[in-house]
Order: sequence, then C-alpha cells, then structure tokens
Amino acid sequence: MKLHVENLWLRRSLSLLVLALLWEILSRAGIIDPFYAPAPSEILRVVFSLFAEGTILNHLEATFTAALSGLVIGLAIGILLGFAAALMPLLADVLEPVMMLLNAIPRVILAPLFVIWLGIELSSKIALAVVLVAVLIFFAVYSGIKDVNQLFVERVWTLGGGRMTLLREVYIPSVTAWVLSSLKVAVGFAFTGAVVGEFVAATRGLGYLLQFAQSTYNAALTLGLIFLIMSFVLLLFVCAELIEHRLLRWRYRGAKEKAAWQSAEKGV
Repeated sequence: MKLHVENLWLRRSLSLLVLALLWEILSRAGIIDPFYAPAPSEILRVVFSLFAEGTILNHLEATFTAALSGLVIGLAIGILLGFAAALMPLLADVLEPVMMLLNAIPRVILAPLFVIWLGIELSSKIALAVVLVAVLIFFAVYSGIKDVNQLFVERVWTLGGGRMTLLREVYIPSVTAWVLSSLKVAVGFAFTGAVVGEFVAATRGLGYLLQFAQSTYNAALTLGLIFLIMSFVLLLFVCAELIEHRLLRWRYRGAKEKAAWQSAEKGV
C-alpha cells in the first residue's frame, strides 16, 4: 500500500515536470505567446522576486489571517448550528431553509455586501470565509446526526443512557467522520472567501495582488500568484488528510483489512 502511494506521487510529480518542460519549450520557441502564458521560468522568477524583496509577506499575512480565521470560526458556527438543528426540530424548521438558500446561491456574491457592512479591511474577508465554511459544515453535521442508525439511539436509551451519553457515544463519533471528510473542502472554501473578498476590495492580500496583476495585464504575476495559492491550499489539504487519517484510523484500518481479505480470497 505504501509503495503504491509513493509510486502515485512519483507519477504525478513526473507528469507535472513534463508538462512544465513542454510549456517552457513551446514558450521559448514562440509557439505560445508569452504575453498570455509566460514561460514557467519567468513565472518562477517573478514569484522569487516577490519573496526576495519581501513585498509579498504582508499580503500573505492578510490572506492567511482571513482564511484561517474564517475556517476556525466557520467550523465552530457550522458544528454548533448543525447540532442544534439536528437535535431541536423547531430550530431546524427555521435554520434549514436559510442554510439551503445560502447553499443554493453562489455565496461569493455576498462579498460586496460584506464590504459595505464591514469595510475593506480583514473583517469583510473573514465574514465571507465564515459563511462559505459554516454552510458546508452545517450540512455535514446535520447529515451526520440524521444518518445515525436509530437502533443505536434506542439501545442507549434502553441501557439507561441519557442525552449526554447519546451525544458522546453516538452522535459525536458519527459527526466527526462527516466533518473530517468535509475539512479539505472547507479549507478550499476558506481561501476562496479570503481571496475573492480581497479581489473585490482590499488594501493588501493575495487577492489584492491578483486584482493589480489583472489590471496591469501582468500574466506572469497572475499565474505566479495562482500557483502560489494552489500550493498553499494543497499543503493544507495534505495536513487535513493527515488529521483525517489520524482521527479516523479505525476506518482506514478496516478498509485495509477488507482489501487484504479480498486479495487473499482471490488468490485462493
């Protein structure tokens, strides 16, 4: 299994390297217009200069602060509202339509409204990230509790367990799996909220730099910032996946045992 994962990463890395090399050759040969798609070496040079001059550090701080703050607050709000709606039917009647409405629309359209309400500083970007994450996590928690087998609930009541026992032994383990499965998507949503908010109106941040690069038709800077954001998000994806594997190791252990059993059965 470990060898398979290593080979997978190797194949993906080689594919990206070949793609970048082909892009570089075509760009230098003039087949690809560098005005629209500069060579990878030029993009790297621009990104390196941003770090070497230190101009990007302030923008990184703004984007990461907005994204991570929005992620944490959104997780907290989504979990609390999800539990409340799932365990209190009257509250669910009020919350579920609102959340379904927010889920049905592209929530990034709220960015200008948050700028009007909260200004162009970090608070409007955090608010957008919070809304994006909270709606996702609300449905993960709500669905996780509704998905619980009622036989487990009845058994806890039969054995004399109270509401806290039910919450601790049944609902929380079920919800944990749903939330962790949605965590990688939540990370992407948090950065989407931060960057889109900065793109709409800001004085600093990667989204602000993207807007500047777009307004000056600087394709090298635009692509460099896009790849930079992608790299940071992928890094956080890996961290989220490690946390998921750590906390849900029982699930992955069971999957490995099942796969080993099926392989042995085929061998026989």
